Amino acid sequence: MKTKLYSLTLAGLMSASCFGQQMDWESYDPPSTLVVPESPITKAKFPFIDVHSHQYRMGPSDLDDRIVEMDAMNMGIMVNLSGRGGSQLKAMASNVQKHHPSRFALFTNIDFNNVDETNWATRTISRLEEDVQNGAKGLKAYKSLGLSNKDTQGNRIAVDDPRLDPVWAKCGELGIPVIIHSGDPKPFWSPFDNQNERWLELKTHPRRKREANNPAPWEQIIAEQHNVFQKHPNTNFIAAHMSWLANDLGKLGEILDEIPNMYVGIAAIIAELGRQPRMANRFFEKHQDRVLFGKDSYKPAEFPTYFRVLESDDEYFPYYKRYHAFWRMYGLNLPDEILKKLYYKNALSIIPGLDHSIFPN
Repeated sequence: MKTKLYSLTLAGLMSASCFGQQMDWESYDPPSTLVVPESPITKAKFPFIDVHSHQYRMGPSDLDDRIVEMDAMNMGIMVNLSGRGGSQLKAMASNVQKHHPSRFALFTNIDFNNVDETNWATRTISRLEEDVQNGAKGLKAYKSLGLSNKDTQGNRIAVDDPRLDPVWAKCGELGIPVIIHSGDPKPFWSPFDNQNERWLELKTHPRRKREANNPAPWEQIIAEQHNVFQKHPNTNFIAAHMSWLANDLGKLGEILDEIPNMYVGIAAIIAELGRQPRMANRFFEKHQDRVLFGKDSYKPAEFPTYFRVLESDDEYFPYYKRYHAFWRMYGLNLPDEILKKLYYKNALSIIPGLDHSIFPN
């Protein structure tokens, strides 16, 4: 009788009782024993513009609190993408103008539902013009466009729906940029199995999982975003989260070469850049005029990881959310001139009305 040989997997070891201790494998997260120089950075080398923040309370005391936190990390300007529009944006803009006019900027928002209603485009453009008059510096389109926004017939509103063209064109006429978040990371559409790099995130956040065609394939949604950029060459667009292509910088670079009015923000994808330091450096060298700094969720304690990836030459350090990135990262040690463009010069070039005087040349 042949003896059966059993392969011991990491999952098997962790779920078994090993040395008297039982552990699920997803809990396995030992500190590294690697001894290398470390240089944590709590304050950015140059003042920076965070082009991707969300602030829902912007009263005088809220602004004062933010200024203290911003100064501690050397944030020059915070761009609040959640301006909402209408009376809410006007109230926020009034508080900013009275208390800290040079330190905050507001983007407005649009409800893309029911675009087939009579005069939708006319009404929306009128509101957009009013918001810009009241201080909006740009337009933010949330990921609901392309995912959950629907017309009155219940049909999905594609990112490149031609009924939206007047809005994108008007932004170009007004001289304001559009930042668009389309889709989510591609693995959210992939099978939930041991080949999915986002398995731990999907296990801990199961609502993020989508079927292959829910509500459309990932490739289709991202292509719709790029179609909009190409259809409106007179409007500057910022693809939030690097258009979810930070894990394929070669392809993203080709797209940037094809679409000169497209910029990208690094919000929520710093872990992708940090695990490919040589490739990322080549990308920044070639496309240094097209990348903007952003963080997304405003948590001051998380900014130092961004600074460390961008500025240091540290090796093998962790991201702050293991379910986002179980791998270790490396510093890019970007040159000063590229850092200046990433931190503030590129944003100053495409977002109107920002105070240039608070930044070095």
